[in-house]
Amino acid sequence: MLITLRSTLYFFTMITSIAVFGLAIATIGLLLPLPARDRMAAAWGSTNLWLMKVLCGLKYRIHGAENLPEHAAIVMCKHQSAWETIALKAIIRPQQSWILKQELMRLPVFGWALAAIPNIPIDRSAGRQAVKQIVKRGTELLDQGRVIILFPEGTRTAPGERKKYGIGGAMLAEKSGYPIIPIAHNAGVFWRRRGLKKYPGTIDLVVGEAFDPAGMNASEITRKVETWIEAEVTKLPAKP
Repeated sequence: MLITLRSTLYFFTMITSIAVFGLAIATIGLLLPLPARDRMAAAWGSTNLWLMKVLCGLKYRIHGAENLPEHAAIVMCKHQSAWETIALKAIIRPQQSWILKQELMRLPVFGWALAAIPNIPIDRSAGRQAVKQIVKRGTELLDQGRVIILFPEGTRTAPGERKKYGIGGAMLAEKSGYPIIPIAHNAGVFWRRRGLKKYPGTIDLVVGEAFDPAGMNASEITRKVETWIEAEVTKLPAKP
């Protein structure tokens, strides 16, 4: 019962934070240079990590923090929960752009904030055309020094489950030549993909070493990322 109450309280504070930060980014932020908007988005992530810790007793620890990108790179992360969509905003350098489903851009306030920062919204049903868009726009943003973040599974998967890894991020790596950094975690154990409850405890997030995609095709890159992420996930605690 207490977990439900604390989780509900956090839910409402999260919604409030989206309204406050989202409106600020989409209004005042548009009058400021892009780095300022990036920092505002990072502050939203940091605020929510603090709220989760205070209200839900949900903390995190990073293994391999030295591998976090300092320059342009492609980050491919396991997708189990809403937690990582919040946390990576704070954990990774502010100059970041996300590959995301275009439906998110239509959401009031949240979508406006996403549009104020150079992200890459895609139509997941567009197939090859979507991949071309990822490669073209992703390379442009990487050349500007930004970090591209994506979830190769495309959708959240419950702990212990696996979904096919998409090839879009790997195609971007193959064509652009920028390094790839894989990330594994067990956030879904504490914040389930369709659940309100946030169980207290400590999420483990593992950042792998960057690797150069030179000489590899997209399929080989995908297999390398998937093998590393899934192997790391199996090592992490599976219970709160």
